[in-house]
Amino acid sequence: MFIKAENLGKVYGSGENKVIALHRVNLEIFEGDFISIMGPSGSGKSTLIHLLSGLDFPTEGNLFYEGQDIYGLSDKKLSAFRRRHIGFIFQQFNLLPVLTARENVLMPLLLDRKQEDEAYFNELTGLLGISDRLTHLPHELSGGQQQRVAIARALIAKPDIIFADEPTGNLDSRSGEEVMKMLVNIRQKFGNTLVVITHDRRIAQMAQRRFVIVDGILQEEEIS
Repeated sequence: MFIKAENLGKVYGSGENKVIALHRVNLEIFEGDFISIMGPSGSGKSTLIHLLSGLDFPTEGNLFYEGQDIYGLSDKKLSAFRRRHIGFIFQQFNLLPVLTARENVLMPLLLDRKQEDEAYFNELTGLLGISDRLTHLPHELSGGQQQRVAIARALIAKPDIIFADEPTGNLDSRSGEEVMKMLVNIRQKFGNTLVVITHDRRIAQMAQRRFVIVDGILQEEEIS
């Protein structure tokens, strides 16, 4: 899926309280891309990923998925579009505490009334190393295991693109590195497009295309 952002901007407040969170970003994301966007706290990186994924609306600009401006969709159609085409991984694992790991993973399919692909489910959970933890509740899992469940949930509907917002932010360095390696390996196996927001240069350097955002201005780094 080809994605194109044109002059994407976000402004909060007005007058003396006006804050430009994102300044006229232009970005093309191609099928199979692995992109990292790095920046310090408050740089606009989370705002950008929320706009690129349709979780928030811009003050200006357009966002096209295969030529369709998704900001022109109704709320209902946009929600359905996100469920079917976009996977989300957040710093907070956002698992439902009363559901098992298996039930958390399958939740997107239930919301979209889709049947489980059992072979894919087994392969995905096996690659993430959580096959033996599927009957456990979130509080019975380590932080790294919870994030792997969250990754499986993001991938279960076979999305075209995965947005990961600081996916290792709540993990220690060792667990974070393990989770990122698993995510990268899964992306290579299934061919997903992956966009990772991070403040960690080690994670940013795993990507094929690397961007830096400062004060709402996005620039692509040259990779030698």
